[in-house]
Amino acid sequence: MTETAVDPTLTARDRCDRCGAQAYMRVILRGGSELMFCGHHATAHREKLAQVAEKIQDETSKLYS
Repeated sequence: MTETAVDPTLTARDRCDRCGAQAYMRVILRGGSELMFCGHHATAHREKLAQVAEKIQDETSKLYS
């Protein structure tokens, strides 16, 4: 039996690794490490993160709804 991992929705407990604000983006790097970013830092580093990420869970749209 194989299981499919489903990313949980980011919550207020998830904090930006750069500044400590609420995280709206989870980045899984190719080596398996995980980084979290607030909306500000996600926007500032989006292009570079896309180059090194295996997967990006982007919930920044929550900021504008």
